Amino acid sequence: MAEFDVDLFVIGGGSGGVRAARIAAGHGARVMIAEEYRMGGTCVIRGCVPKKLFVIGSHVHQEIEDAAGFGWTIPAATFDWPTLIANKDKEIARLEAAYTSNVEKSGARIAKARAVFEDPHSLRLSTGETIRAGTVLIATGSAPNHGPIIPGIEHVISSNEAFHLPELPRRILIQGGGYIALEFACIFAGFGSDVTVIYRGDNILRGFDDDVRAHVRAEMEREGITVLTGCTVTKIDKHGRDYTSHLSNGSSVASDQVMFAIGRHPNVANLGLEKAGVAINPGNGGIAVDHFSKTSVPHIYAIGDVTHRHNLTPVAIREGHAFADTVFGKRTVEVDHSSIPTAVFSQPEVGTVGLTEMEARAQFARVDIYKTAFRPIKATMSGRDTRVLMKLVVDGTSDRVLGCHIVGDTAAEIIQAVAIAVKMKATKADFDATFALHPTAAEELVTMRTPTARHVREAAAE
Repeated sequence: MAEFDVDLFVIGGGSGGVRAARIAAGHGARVMIAEEYRMGGTCVIRGCVPKKLFVIGSHVHQEIEDAAGFGWTIPAATFDWPTLIANKDKEIARLEAAYTSNVEKSGARIAKARAVFEDPHSLRLSTGETIRAGTVLIATGSAPNHGPIIPGIEHVISSNEAFHLPELPRRILIQGGGYIALEFACIFAGFGSDVTVIYRGDNILRGFDDDVRAHVRAEMEREGITVLTGCTVTKIDKHGRDYTSHLSNGSSVASDQVMFAIGRHPNVANLGLEKAGVAINPGNGGIAVDHFSKTSVPHIYAIGDVTHRHNLTPVAIREGHAFADTVFGKRTVEVDHSSIPTAVFSQPEVGTVGLTEMEARAQFARVDIYKTAFRPIKATMSGRDTRVLMKLVVDGTSDRVLGCHIVGDTAAEIIQAVAIAVKMKATKADFDATFALHPTAAEELVTMRTPTARHVREAAAE
């Protein structure tokens, strides 16, 4: 009788877990993957995919408004929220079926159940079955975190519920200043809601380049979104179908929906990690792992949001693939977490890769900044009051491009290509030697010749 029922047991059927299961099975491993909810995980079911569909839908009103400047007369349009929800649900069901099919085609077995450690090698399923595995991969992801318990917290929704609201809120208050909060603020505003954003910090998008933060805020406020910083929601009262949110600055905001998007916590609870001996990183609350995603137990690994390192779907996928290649493919692959491109699908969109100006100035003695803000060609005819921001952060000593930051339409599409150049350590001279593609917004990246700022750090005294 074999010592183990499977070579690999994966807990979690999200993007990272699915990739790891498929690749490991392709290497000949006997694989089982357990998912208690729906295959596809946060990204496919209640994250990036439905969010991007909502973003696309919420842009339509701007397209209709802008059309007049190009000679179009469009009758008054109407929007039906339930139709959007129903069509989104159909697409998510299609994707879930595709994820399931791809796993099964790889030869891995799917268990529609919750899996909990009984000991370092044994997992008990909610179906009653117990599986012994040679290697275990934890890929359970993360979940919205509402923060401190305040009076009325039971009235608050998260991004999970936002995808299933029965009707579009007329007025919504959103607490948070990161990706999710701003994306939903712009989504709801695009569909016609009156939106107020509350954030505790001095400005939204903490961790992003300061010019990006200022530009996005100005553009959102120009579109009618109220952004209140330096305060938090301290109490929520319900009056019939309406809510009053009391703020720490003494003011209050009325709305018919309250949403918190103030962070996510790794799904580490009730997995039996203590029975397996898996350690938690005290710094971030996620599962502690090394550069190869190995936990404190040699045969147990963890990837993606549950490690709370870089909570991005492509990172989880890369980590899952590298794990499978390393453990079952007989080739060592270490994930390089530097220069990860990322986007915020706010309106306007943000695309960024590499270092911010402040990060570069802290690490490099000489930093050159190339920055431009301009009216996109479409706005010259539509009349829309909007500007595009483009910024390059360059090492003044080596001429290497350290970071690129864009705010404007299709910023994410542009940054994906620029990320290749940044990863290859392209220099500003390489950018300058590249022909401009005219007329585009992106051509500004290769036509900015004169630094807008130069920073030189004095050498530290011996």
